[in-house]
Amino acid sequence: MATIVEWIAIVLALAGAVFCAISAFGLIRLPDVYLRSHAATKSAALGVLFVLVGAFLYFWAVDGAINVKLLLAIVFVFLTSPVAGHLNGRAAYRSGVKLWKGSVRDDFKGVLEREGTSVPEAVNEPEPPKRP
Repeated sequence: MATIVEWIAIVLALAGAVFCAISAFGLIRLPDVYLRSHAATKSAALGVLFVLVGAFLYFWAVDGAINVKLLLAIVFVFLTSPVAGHLNGRAAYRSGVKLWKGSVRDDFKGVLEREGTSVPEAVNEPEPPKRP
């Protein structure tokens, strides 16, 4: 008979799998690199964290041992995923990747102008009309 902790571990692992699937769907469907980066880092990191926490709880409940490798993996994903997403978005912006035409705000443009750095030209150009 499974204990409550084992059921919690199962639910966390399944929730993590669902978040990873939603993240994969977002990577396919979202229109520009900035939104895709958001999907890849935020929801995928949450999904991986749920799976790792579920595995940690399961092994703790079944074996009675604390798995240090899983704890280190949780900390590593928690710290590195948001930083990597931020750096990818910043590098894309500085290299001139255009924002999606439905974007309503460009926060980084004001920061660059205050620093005296020029905004890449490709970011300011409107997208050409799409042909049917």
